[in-house]
Amino acid sequence: MRRLSIPLRALLITVLAIGGTFGLDPFRNYQLATAAACFAAVAGLTVLVGLTGQLSLGHAVLMASGGYGFAFAASAATGPAILVLAAGLLGAVAVSGLLGLLLGLAAARLRGPYLAGLTLALVIALPSAANTLPIGGDQGLRAPFLPVPEALTALIAVEQWHAWLAIIVAALAVTPLVMLRSGRAGLRMRAVLDDETASRLSGVDPGSVKTGAFVASAVPAGLGGAILAIATQQVAPGGYGLAFSLLLVVAAVVGGLGSIGGAAIGSVLVVFFPWVVDELVAAAPTDLGQRLDGNLAVLVFGAVIVAVTVLWPGGAARLLDRFLAARPRRFATPATNTER
Repeated sequence: MRRLSIPLRALLITVLAIGGTFGLDPFRNYQLATAAACFAAVAGLTVLVGLTGQLSLGHAVLMASGGYGFAFAASAATGPAILVLAAGLLGAVAVSGLLGLLLGLAAARLRGPYLAGLTLALVIALPSAANTLPIGGDQGLRAPFLPVPEALTALIAVEQWHAWLAIIVAALAVTPLVMLRSGRAGLRMRAVLDDETASRLSGVDPGSVKTGAFVASAVPAGLGGAILAIATQQVAPGGYGLAFSLLLVVAAVVGGLGSIGGAAIGSVLVVFFPWVVDELVAAAPTDLGQRLDGNLAVLVFGAVIVAVTVLWPGGAARLLDRFLAARPRRFATPATNTER
């Protein structure tokens, strides 16, 4: 049986995810929207690190740039909600893409810890930049509220509607990455990762490939920031700090570097697992709960990333592939013995 094309598979998964929102309460739909935002950013990060070897510790800043771009463009737009949404998304793509281009130009000249240090410095400098630039300071900016369309007001709540928008935007952000990863651009990225000198002799410019990879990674992250702006109606620097940026790296590593499916697994983990930990801490005795509050999640995530790195270097995606490969093929055609 022929496999479905990438756009058709993306459409099928999107429809199934939207259908799944009917089984969730408003808070779970909000969490799903947050997971979709993280998925868009982690998908770009895992392609960047897994295919080109460029380590970015500042993807939270790229998400913030997309959120600010969405807030500015959507607030300036007038007309129906669909036009406001489209303008906001275009603003998110423009701002995050420009920042990704600047980082990509630097990445073409830096490597290893130097590039990681540059992106880390951006995360640390974000609060100061927010107080210097006209983007609302520590309070941030308000993003326009996108209400449920009148035709759907009797069917769904606003949290479910925002979850729908988050799923659709995440699909629009990630599907091009899947196509890029499986196309010629992905081959060029792998060639640069394997051997820059050999790729240059083959006519592939490593600098251009690295710059393009950073832009391709930045745009989905910016759209992820737009999703968070839709869900929270707020963009503030405090929501995109160092801890959040490192969580994106954790999601990429735990899911499996280079794997889009692994990015989805990792994103769900980093969104839902802290909530589970908080519930456990709340149920603990008062003294113990105060000591663990804010620390247990960090401790567990650190232990998980060490365990995954040591035991399953390929992450959850590699583990899932091994599980599926080990399952008996119930419908396989039995081998024919031709020997007599």
